[in-house]
Amino acid sequence: MDRSEEKRALRQRLVEQRLKMPDRLRRADLLQQVMRIWLVGRSDTVIGAYWPIKGEFDPLPALHRWKEDGELLDEPQLRRIALPVIDKVHQTLKFHAWFPGCPMEEDAFGIPKPKDTEIVVPTLLFVPCVGYAVGGYRLGYGGGFYDRTLAQLQPRPFTAGLGFAAGFLPEFEPEAHDVPLDAILNELGVVWPISLGD
Repeated sequence: MDRSEEKRALRQRLVEQRLKMPDRLRRADLLQQVMRIWLVGRSDTVIGAYWPIKGEFDPLPALHRWKEDGELLDEPQLRRIALPVIDKVHQTLKFHAWFPGCPMEEDAFGIPKPKDTEIVVPTLLFVPCVGYAVGGYRLGYGGGFYDRTLAQLQPRPFTAGLGFAAGFLPEFEPEAHDVPLDAILNELGVVWPISLGD
């Protein structure tokens, strides 16, 4: 079995495991809390995220609270949330403004995306992880959209992966094209970068 077949089999196993996780909702609640606490010290006003599929953690409730918190603080800059839309020509992602109740349509993969909303540039991008490893490396679905997008986005946003503890891959070896994330959060807390204390 070559490397691409191994990764395909690993993705399938991890997605099935995630879908069958008996306490996934409880773990998702914990990760909502981790995410909200982690966001407290950040100064971002535009955050990119994703529409959850295949049992992924849903970041949108925590981001909606983050947006509402900004409004309560009467911040001069409005906080905005963005979701990815595939650029078919360049096989990269553009980020369109999203808000609860905004018009949506399905993309070519059947994933909901904002319809005709403004393109924005996030300074923080939450990325879904099928699996993840030390060094900030993630295993995605194999399309390469995030890697190509991050290689082109200027300025490059701070990237934070979101996944469940069961997705940790202790023996994962990144390939040359893999772009490491700046941070990874799971329901237990911040798992990358690893903090060893003072």
